[in-house]
Amino acid sequence: MKLQFGKYQIFKGIFFLLLISMVAFSCRKDEIIDTDPSIKLSFSTDTVIFDTVFTTLGSATKGFKIYNTNNNTVKISSLRLAGGSNSFYTINVDGVAATSLKDIEINGNDSIYIFVRVRIDPTNQNNPFIVTDSILFETNGNMQDVDLVAYGQNAHFYANTVYQVNGIWTNDLPHVVYGYVIIDSLYSLTITPGTQVYMHRNSILAVASDATLKIQGTLTDPVIFQGDRLEEDYKDLPGQWGAIWLSAGSYDNEIDYAIIKNGIIGIRVDTLGNSPNPTLRLTNTEILNMTGYGLLAQGSYVDAANCVFANCGESAVVLSIGGTYDFRHCTIGNFWNHTVRQTASLVLNNYYLLINELGFITDTIARDLHKAYFGNCIVYGNNENELFQSRTVQAAFNYTFDHCLLKTEILTDPNYVECLFNQDPLFTDYNNNDYSLDSIISPAVNYGAMDVINSSILDITFDIEGISRTADGEPDLGAYEYQER
Repeated sequence: MKLQFGKYQIFKGIFFLLLISMVAFSCRKDEIIDTDPSIKLSFSTDTVIFDTVFTTLGSATKGFKIYNTNNNTVKISSLRLAGGSNSFYTINVDGVAATSLKDIEINGNDSIYIFVRVRIDPTNQNNPFIVTDSILFETNGNMQDVDLVAYGQNAHFYANTVYQVNGIWTNDLPHVVYGYVIIDSLYSLTITPGTQVYMHRNSILAVASDATLKIQGTLTDPVIFQGDRLEEDYKDLPGQWGAIWLSAGSYDNEIDYAIIKNGIIGIRVDTLGNSPNPTLRLTNTEILNMTGYGLLAQGSYVDAANCVFANCGESAVVLSIGGTYDFRHCTIGNFWNHTVRQTASLVLNNYYLLINELGFITDTIARDLHKAYFGNCIVYGNNENELFQSRTVQAAFNYTFDHCLLKTEILTDPNYVECLFNQDPLFTDYNNNDYSLDSIISPAVNYGAMDVINSSILDITFDIEGISRTADGEPDLGAYEYQER
């Protein structure tokens, strides 16, 4: 009997201890709220994108998760929309919809869902084109946020899209690129007159090997590429999107009457296309307000005429790693004033450097600059020297400036043919990207050579505005023929 009693007492003791331990553990997990100011939340995404095309009064709901990766409970003291009661968005946690919530607890190593709803009438043209807000989280004095992005007007939306069709973008609605659009090999994309393309932050339009891009604007209906923020403060703000990228092996790309503005690189052209024709024919186009380069061509083949390359943080035109280039009646004008610009507006070179992981140059790879011809062009800006040439003797370096106006420190060069040096062309208003000639006394007026026009493969008898530059037999330099205004 004693042994049986002992077993019973031991069982009772073990049961009692287990019960106490379970209660203590439960209380500890629920009640210990970690107030360490170094604690931060984790999120399943940093941006919630509503890319639905709303056709009527629209609403959409999306969700994301908040993670507490710490062992103890964390309290979100404040969770709110930055836009407050004026926001297009509402948030919902555990069935409670609001614009702000307080004291939300997340157990250790646990997560909760946040649902976000947006309501927009996309047919309301008074809406901003892009409707943004953010959710702010305050935890132990730390502030974190998740961005919210929706579109306030009807459009065609492309989020990380690979085109495996011969596509056509028309001007029926704007086209919005979020992330990237890649034209895959063996396919093409044609963009018709008057089409508006809006690029989100860091977005690119890329053309793969054996693919083709045709941008077919007109004088009255150009194709426009710009950022997707249309508020007045963003009108001429550089760096809002990535680039148009014609990658190695793309071919027969043509861009006519386009305005490409406010990005990082306007057009990047990599190496030769898989065609005997130019990799890019660029005509009647303005590339403006790039934080990097207007046109970056690397060992490529580009013909350009009646184009403006202006106001870039690095260089307006870079023709590097050799190649073949023909520029006629182009205006390169760089009056960048957002930062101190260290580079020249126009750069030519015939090599690239191999650099190892330690940052040391290990080799110089030479590539022939077969031809860089500039006829009846203007190269000018607010730096002392706007023409920079970097060459190696290991490869050809062939260039000609024929009847051009140049801002350069090098005044004597056998490759200059009847050029003007360091004379202000008198642009109408370069602060507002107007690179027409303001006065009949501009040195660029009537200084061009008819031979430049007559020998051109492209038709450049009319300027970028459709004005005849051959009627008087004395063409002006640059993309614009002078007209009294």
